Amino acid sequence: MEADSKPKGKLRTGFTTGTSAAAGAKACVLSILNQKKIDLVEVTLPKKSKVQIKIERCEFNSDAARCSVIKDGGDDPDVTHGAEICTEVSLTDRLGKIEIDGGQGVGKVTKPGLGLEVGSAAINPTPKKMITENILEVAKDILQRNGIKVVISVPKGKELAIKTDNPRLGILGGISILGTSGIVIPYSTASFAAAIRQSIDVTIAMGDNSVVLTTGGRSEDFSKKIINLPDHCFIQMGDFSGYTIQECAKKGIKKAHVAGFIGKLTKMGMGVRQTHVKGSKVDMQFLADIARKCNAPIEVTQEIKHANTARHVFEIVIGRNVNGYFDLICSEVHNHLRKHSENKVEIEVIMFDFDGNIIGRFPKQ
Repeated sequence: MEADSKPKGKLRTGFTTGTSAAAGAKACVLSILNQKKIDLVEVTLPKKSKVQIKIERCEFNSDAARCSVIKDGGDDPDVTHGAEICTEVSLTDRLGKIEIDGGQGVGKVTKPGLGLEVGSAAINPTPKKMITENILEVAKDILQRNGIKVVISVPKGKELAIKTDNPRLGILGGISILGTSGIVIPYSTASFAAAIRQSIDVTIAMGDNSVVLTTGGRSEDFSKKIINLPDHCFIQMGDFSGYTIQECAKKGIKKAHVAGFIGKLTKMGMGVRQTHVKGSKVDMQFLADIARKCNAPIEVTQEIKHANTARHVFEIVIGRNVNGYFDLICSEVHNHLRKHSENKVEIEVIMFDFDGNIIGRFPKQ
């Protein structure tokens, strides 16, 4: 299977940072063994399928090598797409041992709850296993005489990490080497869901049982100004409100502050569990019904019914001074999320305007 093959009419798959590191490690060992430059390697993935990975750079001598791979996320939006993942392999005197560590641009774990030892490099168990297995395919002779040390580095890892959840999770100084299947599925919800679960685990491991669930970066920034909780308690759930609150209930979170703007909160109030813009639309009839429940004049409910966007509705409601409107949307969100959590999580819903002012809240304070 070619990693960069593009099935007609389908989004293109890519490969993970873990696969990149495994390819680099295997290429390093092969270049030491054969004393020649390696341009392409076949990597065995966790489910035993194979993928051909191009080696960008390859330098070697008799007992060490350095190879790099350009990470290809396929058609999945990913901050590590195009990043150079470098792998250095050196022979050691620790007979038969394969050691794996992170170098420059690979984060260090500073908080519990991630399934990795505090102080260790942020290289997840599946990539470690994949690196080890791919080395074993070609290095049995070497391991009878030597050990092998693998160091993974990402030259731009430190700056890329700022665009990820790593700092909040307590992974500092770089990106994580990730991947459960070895292949990136375009627009996969699996990685986002995994990040949400991991964030909740970190909150619990740090001894907290309250979280602030936001729909994105801006609502999180506004929330931090009004809710006094540690950084690790803030979780960006994106479009996955139903899933996130279920996970909170499952993992024993006691209280969730849920914050966002009118668009995403309206979808949540409609009972939509996954609020991605392509997956659901704001129902103007729903928003018109909210206005009717607030005793708005009929011409206002009609204006809302024919509005363009949720933001347009916001402008109408503000302009016509419809009292209690945003609180009522928050109340609808509260009802649905309480059901998703099986009434196990205390929930507070907050709606911000686009300048960060609170315009709706339930329960009222």
